[in-house]
Amino acid sequence: MSSIYVHIPYCKQACHYCDFHFSTNASTKTQMVEAICKEIALQSNYLEGKVLQSIYLGGGTPSLLSEKELGNILETIRLIFPIEKNPEITLEANPDDLSQTKLKELKNLGINRLSIGIQSFHEPFLLWTNRTHHAEEAEKCVKLAQDIGFENITIDLMYAFPADNHAIWHSDLQKALSLGVPHISAYCLTIEPKTVFGNWQRKGKIQPINEEFASQQFEILVNTLAANGYEHYEISNFAKPPYYSRHNTNYWKKGTYLGIGASAHSYNGESRQFNINNNALYIKSIQQGIVPFEKEILSLSDHINEYLMVSLRTMWGCDINFLKEKYGYDILKDKKNFTRLLDYQANALLTIENEKIILTFKGKLLADEIAGNLFVS
Repeated sequence: MSSIYVHIPYCKQACHYCDFHFSTNASTKTQMVEAICKEIALQSNYLEGKVLQSIYLGGGTPSLLSEKELGNILETIRLIFPIEKNPEITLEANPDDLSQTKLKELKNLGINRLSIGIQSFHEPFLLWTNRTHHAEEAEKCVKLAQDIGFENITIDLMYAFPADNHAIWHSDLQKALSLGVPHISAYCLTIEPKTVFGNWQRKGKIQPINEEFASQQFEILVNTLAANGYEHYEISNFAKPPYYSRHNTNYWKKGTYLGIGASAHSYNGESRQFNINNNALYIKSIQQGIVPFEKEILSLSDHINEYLMVSLRTMWGCDINFLKEKYGYDILKDKKNFTRLLDYQANALLTIENEKIILTFKGKLLADEIAGNLFVS
């Protein structure tokens, strides 16, 4: 199975923590949608006829597009690619865009999963991060979506905001639980260099993230959601079965996917390619019939290391047999890594059972470090 991701690179304003590719100038929106549709046609052979299990409209802020613009993109995909009978079709949205009218339009287009960027229900945090919505809108839009018939809803939350204690984080989690959404994604606030927060940190206006405080909030997150029936199926993702993100799970299990739009990434099982992250140059190139991308051919060690990195983040863990069958690599016969695995196991950071390497809660706090230490060269 395969997936398509479409990047919509426009936002009303810039969140202070965001380093994704976007523009607050939407004057090229019409041309961009035309270019996206043309790129879909130009990339018709990229997935080699594989059936799509999911379509994901991300950004940026896809909810800024009109019903017609979204419809043109989805219709183009449907005309060009084989799609399974009941695909997961996700749209990322900001709460302030999700009026009753907008939600009905999205439903009519066949969108069946909403990813709503709430981040916090605490108004001062929303103001501090320069979000476009208010706390009241966040709660209201979820209830509106549910009333209109959207069952598959995920909300984004953020933790490790500067605070004297964990009271606000507890309150955010309780508010999220009260809404009854089946999926929650929660991300630690990260201060990226080329962001407003990065600039503020260089000037000493804000302090670096307190790692101990962040770890405590992660533990609160995991314990609270587990107690309320959510499975921690990936480091940042929690779902009530069966509402796992099919689209993201395809990434984590090394499935193939096509990325459409400026800055979008693609993977066909052998190589990766990265579209140019400049809206004007992307549009100009597509108008000339050329997809503007850089390509990276992955080595055997690249494939193994990527699989280690993504699989260890999930509840399914690293499949030892998959590594052997797909890449001819037996991690248990690699003396260096076998010794490391035994050390991690002795320190209760992971388990090795039924041909799976799975991180414990303690190990999840060090997931990237553990995966990096297991990389092959």
